Amino acid sequence: MNKPNDSLVSEFVLLGLSGSWETKVFLMTIFSLIYLGIILGNLSILFLVIFDLHLHSPMYFLLANLSFIDVGVASTTVPKMITDLLNEYKIISFKGCMTQICFIHIMGGVEMVLLIAMAFDRYTAICKPLHYLNIMNPKICVSFVITGWVIGVIHAMSQFAFIVNLPFCGPNKVDSFYCDFPRIIKLACTEGTKFEFIVAANSGFMSMGTFFLLILSYIFILVTVWNRSSGDLSKAFVTLSAHITVVVLFFTPCMFLYVWPFPRSSVDKYLFIADFAITPVLNPIIYTLRNKDIKVAIKRLSKQGH
Repeated sequence: MNKPNDSLVSEFVLLGLSGSWETKVFLMTIFSLIYLGIILGNLSILFLVIFDLHLHSPMYFLLANLSFIDVGVASTTVPKMITDLLNEYKIISFKGCMTQICFIHIMGGVEMVLLIAMAFDRYTAICKPLHYLNIMNPKICVSFVITGWVIGVIHAMSQFAFIVNLPFCGPNKVDSFYCDFPRIIKLACTEGTKFEFIVAANSGFMSMGTFFLLILSYIFILVTVWNRSSGDLSKAFVTLSAHITVVVLFFTPCMFLYVWPFPRSSVDKYLFIADFAITPVLNPIIYTLRNKDIKVAIKRLSKQGH
């Protein structure tokens, strides 16, 4: 990740979240509590799935991987955002900025594949219950995770390879609390249209394509249940509502920024708080409160503790 010789910029200034001193202290407190919730909630799910044999099933295997990714996604941005709220000068080095971009897009790619895998898991469980264990066997589950990481790396590096060699010779203020391709390309001392197209074609297509694939899969599941149960969708809708909530929260900011890239406003940085903070803290809440198996596992673990 060495920066090119013609690049004079060795660091970027993150403008972060604006507001009065009191507002920043309030936001720092809120985001500190949210980040604590992200770590405790997701690591608890990870811990339960690993150590409780009753949770060694395809759905919980995928959920544990999602929890791991959520911790990673939040940790790339939220801790720095918290510390920067009280700093007058919010600096990130060139290498630090490029590293942050890489991790955001690698883990974003993995999360998209995991959400597709979880949708496929629910489709199989609801529409093909008798064949569920044959279809969602351990080999398939591991393949989903490996595929996610491969796609994540390819997705990130295919854009990073173009961006890292751009000349940065002047402006270095990023109107956000984190680094990302659209904001950084705007600062390059070169015509950025083709690079904007690369990001839109890659991240935009991936976000939009995955979102519509997931929504279509949920519609297909609901239609199948409707036909089988003479119009009673309540049970299936309750099961799928958690997934749909996560999908909408995760993909809305992605599509806003990457499908129509390089916004002229700073709205996107507030939207991305949903991806980096809100969604990772909601995942354990949604899947725990609506899941009997997780509740039973927690009770079982507490009894063992006593």
